[in-house]
Amino acid sequence: MPVAYATHNRILTISLSGDIDHHSVKGLLHNAEQEIDAVLPRQVVVDCSGVTFMDSSGIAILLRLRQRMDELSGTIQVTGLNEQPARVLRAAGIGRLIPIQQ
Repeated sequence: MPVAYATHNRILTISLSGDIDHHSVKGLLHNAEQEIDAVLPRQVVVDCSGVTFMDSSGIAILLRLRQRMDELSGTIQVTGLNEQPARVLRAAGIGRLIPIQQ
């Protein structure tokens, strides 16, 4: 799964694309946490506009990133959800924990 990182004014944008499932996320969390530790952002924006499929692995990634940002007294938000990933996150109630911007 392709992942891109961009930082501007202590906002780290993590752009994801393709399928987010058990097989595709190997190393994603580790790499994202390394980027967070290097940048120490005040906010993480997870851009999912390129995500075509998401299962519970995507939920786990988002919750761990939220936990990491809580440790840094920062925030996280998700943007650009396509229909299928949006349904998965809605069903799990993630919007109560992480702001979701369409």
